[in-house]
Amino acid sequence: MLTRTAFTTHAREFSSVVSAGTFSEKTTRELTRDQGIEQLTRLLADTRARGGGLYIIGNGGSAAVASHAVTDFFNIGGLRAMTLHDSSTLTCFSNDYGYENAFSRRVERLLTANDVLIAISSSGQSKNIINACRCATACAAKVVTLSGFRADNPLRQLGDINYWLDSDDYGMVEIGHLFLLHYVADLLGMDWSDEDDG
Repeated sequence: MLTRTAFTTHAREFSSVVSAGTFSEKTTRELTRDQGIEQLTRLLADTRARGGGLYIIGNGGSAAVASHAVTDFFNIGGLRAMTLHDSSTLTCFSNDYGYENAFSRRVERLLTANDVLIAISSSGQSKNIINACRCATACAAKVVTLSGFRADNPLRQLGDINYWLDSDDYGMVEIGHLFLLHYVADLLGMDWSDEDDG
């Protein structure tokens, strides 16, 4: 039976998982947490400055995280941000090209070298997310991955910046990803308000 004590323990575990999140580059070189957050924030600020777009993808709970994050990056961070899981388009591309290509077919038609793709998969194993990352790289766009579960999951190898959480609990990983994205959107919002005031 769940109790208030169990909730407190769960909250402490969440804090521990997020605080221990690991950032790395495409070379698999690990970054400190501060370096990772700084690089991610700078990448998105540069994208905003040159008028590029931010695209965020995920499946299931990670799609909900993507939608929430798009709202924050658009509203607070001043980015041209959108998801790629509009139901009509997603089902069309899934039906015509297979679900494993549902995102990649859109990525190849939309993304340019000015854009960023944030790809979210708790397990890091989703084929449609992996294929989209490869396609974004081929389009010369920057790729950021958010994953969890196994340290050697394939998604973690594909981003210019990768954020990995050492947990196999979907709730911990999904909310941890949202926590990071919300935090970065808030940082961008502070920069953006400073620019507007200037």
